[in-house]
Amino acid sequence: MSEPYLEHVNFTVSDPAATAQMLCDLFGWSVRWQGPALDDGVSYHVGGAHSYVAIYSRGGADAHGDSYTTPGAMNHLGVVVDDLDAVEERVKAAGFTPHLHADYEPGRRFYFKAHDDVEIEVVSYA
Repeated sequence: MSEPYLEHVNFTVSDPAATAQMLCDLFGWSVRWQGPALDDGVSYHVGGAHSYVAIYSRGGADAHGDSYTTPGAMNHLGVVVDDLDAVEERVKAAGFTPHLHADYEPGRRFYFKAHDDVEIEVVSYA
C-alpha cells in the first residue's frame, strides 16, 4: 500500500477562469478539467499529473472574511518551485506584490495575495 498523498485542494473564487489562467501562467500548470459543479457553479482543476487546485464559483463575488480568523477557511496555498527568483519575477509581471520573504532551513520563500485575496506561498528547497 502506498503512502497517502494530497491530491487536491478546493476553494471558491469570484472568477475561476481568471484564477485558473493566473495559476497556469505563474507555475506552468494546465487545466486538467473544467465544467459544471455543485449548485449550478463551475469548477476548474488546475495542476500537474499528480495533484491539482480545484477552483470553484457559483458566480459573483461572495463576501468573505479573513481566513486566519474564520474557522475552516484556507490560510494559503503552498507551491514548491525549482527557481524561486524566476517565479517571483512572473508574479511581479502579473501585477502581484511579493511579501514576507524568508530564508529558512531548509529553503527560501515568499508570499503574495492573488485574486480574491487568496494568499499563495512560493517556496524553493533547491
